[in-house]
Amino acid sequence: MAEITARQVSELREATGVGMMECKRALEEAGGDREKALRLLRERGLATAQKKAGRATNQGAIGAAVSADGKTAALVEINCETDFVARNDQFKAFVAEMARRALETDAALAETARDVLTAMIQKTGENMQIRRNLRLRAQGEGRMVHYVHLGDKEAVLIELGCQRAETAARPEFWELGRDLAMHVSALAPRWLQRTEVPEDVLSSEREIYAKQVVGKPANIVDKIVEGKIQKFFSEVCFVDQPFVKEPKISVAQLLAARGKEWNDTLSIRRYLRWVLGE
Repeated sequence: MAEITARQVSELREATGVGMMECKRALEEAGGDREKALRLLRERGLATAQKKAGRATNQGAIGAAVSADGKTAALVEINCETDFVARNDQFKAFVAEMARRALETDAALAETARDVLTAMIQKTGENMQIRRNLRLRAQGEGRMVHYVHLGDKEAVLIELGCQRAETAARPEFWELGRDLAMHVSALAPRWLQRTEVPEDVLSSEREIYAKQVVGKPANIVDKIVEGKIQKFFSEVCFVDQPFVKEPKISVAQLLAARGKEWNDTLSIRRYLRWVLGE
């Protein structure tokens, strides 16, 4: 039998919220395999599909920028050695400048801004790297909206679409996009809509839920499993999630209500969530 360490047990407990003894037992049965142990806990109804996101160990910050017309957005992640430097105003200004540069290019800033980065390293006396950058352009009527979470360790971009230019020009339209970006930061959806969930994921979920209701009458097992699948969608699919500011309605219902109010059709075309170090 594989030796189970206290650290393995602690990490599984942190990821699931399940008690230490149950975590240790699951790890022993799984031969130390964390994912198998997690599955065992889920089959027993002790853990949920959503694992707690581990905090990134890298230091640095994520910067975001959107063009004045709202049609182009960019993200950049810059790593440094210490949190002290990451919180420094000079470093923050550097990240903001790199985010603005990322609006103008699809090239890797690690290459095109190498001289500027070198100068920044010399100023701070600390090693740094521009880990990644990305630019997105709106694919139709609408606008890009960004949100950077407190501490600059996480950032979200959303392309909020509509049919009419008048709608995209509304301040309320931008505010809606901002709220939706904050929603992504808070609930971290894995997919935009249920049609994007891979079939193997759904099959695995159904197997787990079926094992959770072993012993129930056969004629109601399918109904119970299907109900759990619908709940799964509401946990992992952006438009099916309860809107974080109004949990009584889903994101899809929110979009429909705002669209009706503005005589338009609204949609989330895509979204992106970056966490430092991921």
